[in-house]
Amino acid sequence: MCLLYRIERYRAATAMPATTFGRRAVNDPRLVLDMRRGRVPGPSMIQRVEAFMAENPA
Repeated sequence: MCLLYRIERYRAATAMPATTFGRRAVNDPRLVLDMRRGRVPGPSMIQRVEAFMAENPA
């Protein structure tokens, strides 16, 4: 499943704004907005995002 899709589902379940998610997950408030525009995060950032969502369940 696409990482952006998983992020959007997580954000919807937690009612977390996109900038807050990016800041909390990887200290980058533009992460979700940039991904919507085509940004492709590297493997390290993907791991950090996935770890954040696993450690903070919706």
